[in-house]
Amino acid sequence: MSDFATAAALVAEHLELERQLADPAIHNDPVTARRVGRRYSELGPVVELYRDYRATEDDLSAARELVAEDESFRSEIASLTARSDELAERLRIMLVPRDPNDGKDVLLEVKAGEGGEESALFAADLLRMYLRYAERQGWKTEVFDATESDLGGYKDVTVAIRGRGDTGAWSRLKYEGGVHRVQRVPATESQGRIHTSAAGVLVMPEVEDVEVTIDPADLRIDVYRSSGPGGQSVNTTDSAVRITHLPTGIVVSCQNEKSQLQNKEQAMRILRVRLLAAAEEKAAATASAERRSQVRTVDRSERVRTYNFPENRISDHRVGFKAYNLDQVLDGDLDAVVQALIDADTAERLGEVTE
Repeated sequence: MSDFATAAALVAEHLELERQLADPAIHNDPVTARRVGRRYSELGPVVELYRDYRATEDDLSAARELVAEDESFRSEIASLTARSDELAERLRIMLVPRDPNDGKDVLLEVKAGEGGEESALFAADLLRMYLRYAERQGWKTEVFDATESDLGGYKDVTVAIRGRGDTGAWSRLKYEGGVHRVQRVPATESQGRIHTSAAGVLVMPEVEDVEVTIDPADLRIDVYRSSGPGGQSVNTTDSAVRITHLPTGIVVSCQNEKSQLQNKEQAMRILRVRLLAAAEEKAAATASAERRSQVRTVDRSERVRTYNFPENRISDHRVGFKAYNLDQVLDGDLDAVVQALIDADTAERLGEVTE
């Protein structure tokens, strides 16, 4: 049985983090305090499980010594051995290297692709699905920027999804990146024929201010009048903001808030995330596993998941998941398909550790 040296090291790290958090000085730096607190929370379950495992091992050792004097302890040995093996397996899985972004919130973008107006309507369905899923998880959501289509769909839409406590939205939504394909009779179809269209989903972990340095000299900031619903200030003041990052050509805009300052702050948040994502893409150019599920082109042939309305079926092509509760999934019941993806990822990571 492994002595779990890695787990023992994490226990020591957990104790050191606890000492840091008890020091009032650390709370003078909110960024550092959040980072240390997040890591402390992440290690908590591992530490608890490891201590449970060590206590069971100690009880097992004591029972083996006592059985020489009292045979009644033999049954105790069997149950303790089974318990120890169970805890060891759970600990082995928990010690698989985790994604360092798992505790983070996300920015999720949905973009219409092939299929015209039907694709935009499907993008709206996907957005509603994620908003309902977030609601079920107790997460907070905020739509940053959206371009609507003529029939009420979305050509593109960006939403922030924030977890609660140490439960990051990234840990469960990171698998959603890719091309999502829909098969159904569009609202615009008069002959009742089934059409196939697609929408793309891009999921990015939200970053702290300190993780991306932006030189103000690299920015061009334009202001303009908002359009669409928003109250009396719409079309009367230049409150909408468009920011162009000159070195990369990345452009972000925001017009949902009432004031120019609020829109600028939101746009800067989106820009930081996109710059980090671009940097990660560049760094991962030689690592095929990095961001492997994200959208490349919104093409119907490059799909990670299919939503078949006539059969009420959802299929995730990466793990062979299939279920016939599409109506419930689109209402936010994503747990089964997300768990299938998590399990597959965990199995792959376990395989890599074993090798």
